[in-house]
Amino acid sequence: MIIAIDGPAATGKSSTAKAVAEKLGFMYLDTGAMYRAVTLAVLEKDISLTHVYTLESFLTSLDLNIHYIEKTLMIELDQLDVTDRIRDPEVTAKVSEVSALPAVRKTMVKFQRKLASGKDCIVEGRDIGTVVFPNADLKFYMIADASIRAERRKKDLLTLGKNKDISELETEIKNRDRKDSTRVHSPLSKSEDSIIIDTSHLDFYEQVNMIVEKIKTIQKGKT
Repeated sequence: MIIAIDGPAATGKSSTAKAVAEKLGFMYLDTGAMYRAVTLAVLEKDISLTHVYTLESFLTSLDLNIHYIEKTLMIELDQLDVTDRIRDPEVTAKVSEVSALPAVRKTMVKFQRKLASGKDCIVEGRDIGTVVFPNADLKFYMIADASIRAERRKKDLLTLGKNKDISELETEIKNRDRKDSTRVHSPLSKSEDSIIIDTSHLDFYEQVNMIVEKIKTIQKGKT
């Protein structure tokens, strides 16, 4: 069973998807973390995004590993833990541009489908219900006000020991929305059969339970 959770940055997708997966005993797949990992690798290797052949060659040899330690998602590049580093502001500023590249998306979509194959899986990202798993059993699209999303991002950065002005973060989020929604390949968009969940004023446990109950209803219908 594949459950797709899509939406813009900082709407609570990752934390919600993880909690839902834990409640149901499903695998949790954070595709945004994968694109951040690729972005970090591109920045570290100083690969020009205009050199298509160099980028494609780099992607074929990319050593990306995703696994869990005591239910905590771990991201490794070249066998090094980069779980925290993929949240660095430098990566955030570049991830939309990198993830919009056809070669990157093709590689990641293939990787994501392979990871979720034959499993009960909560898959979270921006184009899961439209591109990666268009036939998902259930699709959700999470939204929230930009100002609230900026506050959430600020809290996330503070836990990593980084501080950033709230107005700057809100501007970055709006720019990210624009880039993600207008890119040519696999843009951020809501599939017609998605259930919209506005998390602006929802309690975290309310939104998690809302999704869990809808999934359980679908499960009952399959038995």
